[in-house]
Order: sequence, then C-alpha cells, then structure tokens
Amino acid sequence: MHRIDITAEIRARAAHRRGARSFLSRLDPATTAHVVIDLQNGFLREGALLEVPQARAVVPAVNAISAALRAAGGKVAFTRFAWLPGDPLAWRLFYERFLDPAEAEEQQRVFAPGAADLQLWPELDVAEADFITDKTRYSAFTEGTSELPRWLREHGIRTLIITGTLSNCCCESTARDAMQYGYEVIYVADANATLSDAEHNATLVNMLTLFADVASAEEVIAALGRAS
Repeated sequence: MHRIDITAEIRARAAHRRGARSFLSRLDPATTAHVVIDLQNGFLREGALLEVPQARAVVPAVNAISAALRAAGGKVAFTRFAWLPGDPLAWRLFYERFLDPAEAEEQQRVFAPGAADLQLWPELDVAEADFITDKTRYSAFTEGTSELPRWLREHGIRTLIITGTLSNCCCESTARDAMQYGYEVIYVADANATLSDAEHNATLVNMLTLFADVASAEEVIAALGRAS
C-alpha cells in the first residue's frame, strides 16, 4: 500500500478554500457510481508490460467499496484501457511520439481486443449488473473513446467514487474531467495505486485542493452505510 503523506499546510489550504463542504457527507447511493479504472491483467499481472505492483494491494478495498455501494442501491462500472485496430479516433500522438516503436507495438498487442492482458483482474468482484467499458485514452471522459459518459447519463449518476490504477494517470485524468463535467468526485486514497508514493501523493494533493474529496475506503464504506 502507498504511504499517504499530505502535509498539514495542504490540508489547511483545502479546508480554507472549501469550508465544511463534503460530497461524502451528503452521499446519495441511488445517484452514485463506483468507477473502477483499469484494474486489468496488463497492469496487475506479475511481469506484465505495464505492471503496477501496488495495484494488486488495493483490490480488497475496491471490492469492499463495490459491495457496499451495490448493497446501498448504487452502481458499479469498470473501465479497461484498450487499443482498437481501425479506431476512427486513433491516438497517433501517443503511440508515435510518446513511445518508441517497439514499446508502442507491444502495448498495442497486449491491450488489443481478445488479449489476455486486456481482461479485468480475476480477483475483482464483478457482478452481472455492473457495467464494463473499454477506453482508448487516459480519461474515460474523452469524447468518442469510451461509453462511460453515456452510461452515467442514462442512470442519472451525479457522484463518482474513483478507484484503480494508475493514480496519477488514468484515475487522475478521469477524476479531473468528471469534476469539470459537473460530477461530484470522491477519490479514494487507499484504493488507487501507481508506481511510487511520490506520484500517488502528488495526485492526492491535486485532488484535494482542486478536484475532489479525498477519503479512505473505510470512510467511503461508512458513509454508504449511513446513507443507506
């Protein structure tokens, strides 16, 4: 698990800016979705191309949040980072400029349709009614690259609980965009993971000061229990 380290100065600044307002304190499970970002074999499998070892440790907390929200009447959605051949919105800049050719080719292969590493991590608790969608960008809100925004609108969702990997990449990108599209965002400090404590804590600071409530899995589950 990551060592969470948000300084007293940062906490005080966030508290001064937002006052006593808290999405967690007014949680309505009926309009809340737990969005689990990219907990796939390609990030969690030992030896995987994009392995994030810390991500395996957050799975029990992710499952506990999903179970609590389902019991309270909320929804659960899972995203999978994917590469799609023939994608009309192909991410050429990323694959041609941010990765060397060999890395780009290998990443496309392991996240292509049907690939084993595209699949969700088998230890995740996925219910029949849960929503699973592929996305081809970091953010699940990038227009035309994910079905998550449509699903959220169709179910009248107003609050998102964000967990998954990588804390500072797809999770942060999705949380930032969600807030700017008008969603209340709860970013779970001990149910997101990345490659280092420094990167994880940098994201928590961004979330707390600018984009979201930051809470522990225990706090989220307790709030769901009170709300239900």
